[in-house]
Amino acid sequence: MMTKRYYFLLLIGLLLVGWIAPIEKNDTNEFPSEIVNFISFKNNPLFKGTADTATWDEQIRERGFILKEENKYYMWYTGYTKKTGKQIKYLGLATSSDGLKWTRYPKNPIHKTNWVEDVFVLKSAGTYYMFAESKDDIARLLTSKDRIHWDDKGALDIRLKNGNPISKGPFGTPTVWKEGDTWYLFYERNDADVWLATSKDLKTWTNVQDEPVLNAGPEAYDKFAVAFNQVIKHKGLYYAYYHASAFKDWREWTTNVAVSKDLIHWKKYENNPILKENKSSGFTVPDGNKFRFYTMHPEVNVYFPK
Repeated sequence: MMTKRYYFLLLIGLLLVGWIAPIEKNDTNEFPSEIVNFISFKNNPLFKGTADTATWDEQIRERGFILKEENKYYMWYTGYTKKTGKQIKYLGLATSSDGLKWTRYPKNPIHKTNWVEDVFVLKSAGTYYMFAESKDDIARLLTSKDRIHWDDKGALDIRLKNGNPISKGPFGTPTVWKEGDTWYLFYERNDADVWLATSKDLKTWTNVQDEPVLNAGPEAYDKFAVAFNQVIKHKGLYYAYYHASAFKDWREWTTNVAVSKDLIHWKKYENNPILKENKSSGFTVPDGNKFRFYTMHPEVNVYFPK
């Protein structure tokens, strides 16, 4: 009679000769192809600054954001001029029926009272919530009912776990995930690390932990800067798309992805970056059949799953 020991030794032998593949966590299970492998649209770029010094959006920059609602795409973006860009940056809106050909809203810019850039938009219970940077990289909240008129709610109030305010300094690139009645805010400080705070009322945000949830490096491609652009949930796991720089002077950016089971502990994709050549500030947009991937800086490009 063949014993358990016999079967165990037989299994080990088969593994050694390669007849049975070792049992291990396959990276393709954690990072499925449809959310990490994209090809560029042949007619990129889709949208960019006018290059006209007489217009308010001579140039565009950093993260704009796109939502698809029913049969229409809405894109919010930041515009500025070379002459006045250090003083003020404005919010604009463009629309599209297919997400490829865009028309600027005729009454742009749609918000003039505050510096607005690096925007993230989420719709909940009929209200649009825009988390954005203002001057000096300070994150703030704006709300709207019609996508056009935005009510500024002021700078975000972020606290340490003990309830004290976080230290003074920039806190930007706000990225938000909502689950149940809890809002999750991912923010960066000096683009060096990503932190996580939560809120129930959108008034006070409290750090989940007083250490970053994602650090720059030690990988070469994100050694000098990291910032989240979007978090999605796909096949039971959370995915963060983030931009990063391998250069101390941030002269070039890439797009990358990380995975998490709990929104706190993140594992970087071993094949990062997923997009190079200074294509950054990227996020997915479901088009009904698949995920499109848009990058917004320094111009708008779209990518489709391979």
